[in-house]
Amino acid sequence: MILAGGAGSRFWPVSTPSRPKQLLPLAGPDPLITATIERILPLVPLDRIRILAGQPLVKPIRRVVPQLDDGHFLIEPRVRGTAAILAWAAHEIARQDPDGVMLSLHSDHAIQPAAAFRDLLSDAAVIARREKLLLTIGARPDRPETGYGYIRPGETLEGGAQRVAQFIEKPDRATAERYIGDGYLWNTGIFVFPVGVFLDQLREHTPELGALLPLLDAGDVHSFFEQVPNLTIDVGLMERTDRVGVMGATFEWDDVGSWDAVLRTRTPDADGNVLHGDAYAVDTSGSVVWSEDGSVVVFGAEDMVVVRTKGVTLVSPRSRVGDLKKLIEQLPDHLVRGDDG
Repeated sequence: MILAGGAGSRFWPVSTPSRPKQLLPLAGPDPLITATIERILPLVPLDRIRILAGQPLVKPIRRVVPQLDDGHFLIEPRVRGTAAILAWAAHEIARQDPDGVMLSLHSDHAIQPAAAFRDLLSDAAVIARREKLLLTIGARPDRPETGYGYIRPGETLEGGAQRVAQFIEKPDRATAERYIGDGYLWNTGIFVFPVGVFLDQLREHTPELGALLPLLDAGDVHSFFEQVPNLTIDVGLMERTDRVGVMGATFEWDDVGSWDAVLRTRTPDADGNVLHGDAYAVDTSGSVVWSEDGSVVVFGAEDMVVVRTKGVTLVSPRSRVGDLKKLIEQLPDHLVRGDDG
């Protein structure tokens, strides 16, 4: 299951509601969602891959991944958070295979090497089924990131997994630095669930959602999404159950959350710049210069993000690009939507 909703507003102006960041080549030559599918294909065949998204994104996704057809999509009737969509996804798998294991991936992560990623998920599926655990993958921090959630690992289980002792949401910098020294992991949001265990845990620990599962049994998906609360899977279940474990990532991971991430996911030049399109940087360092519309020249700058697309130009210090949602709230709708809107 590949979560592919969301607008990716922190990559405005190239990311818009009709062309969100997962459709953009932010971590290499291919769109993020294309790379996600290609990365998992050797482990999971295409006929077992489902894209979880809203109806407006089906055509844009199929344009960049033409091998997908309508049967590859689970289209959420309304946006109600990851708990609801993953509950529906697990229910769909359980109808066909009650002993099935669901891998829940995000369409906008940068991961390498792919072989190590697949090997770890394969091992995780075996452990999750054997131990009847809900497993998440935790990445080892290489910097005090304040925009990520963290996991405090607990006791070690057979096979290399550990119990999750605590989930912690985005800490301040000093706390994040302490977490690195204490062996905490980043919460990647990559999950490995035996679907039967997952649905049973929802019934036990998330009654506000579990009580509505009979609607899915009856095939009434619309009513389920009308009534289900807006919950993330982390808050709705993972923080409530004691049947959750974590495996440390054996690969490099980045959630490609803002323009600043491009400097980590793409290879910079000798001055630490990442250039895309007809872009030039002179006497400039540590900057992203991204052009989809004409030429962009940056001269004498440091740690900047300059983006040009469809007649819109964004100029921002790198230190502010994580706050683009605040900027967007103050802009006219036609700028936020882009020409696709």
